[in-house]
Amino acid sequence: MISSKEKEGLLQQKAIVIWLTGLSGAGKTTLAEALEKKLFEMHFITQVLDGDIVRKGINSNLGFSKEDRVENIRRIAEISKLLLNSGIIAINSFISPTRDIRQMARDIIGSGRFIEVFVDTPIEVCEKRDIKGLYKRARAGQLPNFTGVGAPFEPPIQPELAIQTVGFTIDESVNRILDYIFPIIKIKDK
Repeated sequence: MISSKEKEGLLQQKAIVIWLTGLSGAGKTTLAEALEKKLFEMHFITQVLDGDIVRKGINSNLGFSKEDRVENIRRIAEISKLLLNSGIIAINSFISPTRDIRQMARDIIGSGRFIEVFVDTPIEVCEKRDIKGLYKRARAGQLPNFTGVGAPFEPPIQPELAIQTVGFTIDESVNRILDYIFPIIKIKDK
């Protein structure tokens, strides 16, 4: 078998998982897509895994109960591990609401390859950004387990990086993430 180290050598990058966590509407998907674009321009191979997309596909059989949320993140962590073994940088955008759930993902992926990025946006701002009307439906009792309203969100205690989206442009936020990860993912002259 070809090792992940050999694949990383071929791709000239160190594979990691950048795990963006935060409330719905915090800006995780926007940051993930902008980060992927920037890394692609720098000749890095990435894959974005986004909560909405994954729940329409591989995890379409899961709901939002506590057990289903755990299983959703477990599956994503296992997929991320496969990407790592292929030498690919995974950019994950998931609410992943509890510290235990994120620790489970870190344990599956491996602590040295898991970069937790807390997209720290106040709930009031998230509600204003909510184009799908999810917060409104949750507050009306139509989404009883919606994170931040009917279910808790536990902010990370010691994330590798915290990004405040209020008062910063997308480019400024992406550049902060790049500044942190570039020394980790860079191999040789890339």
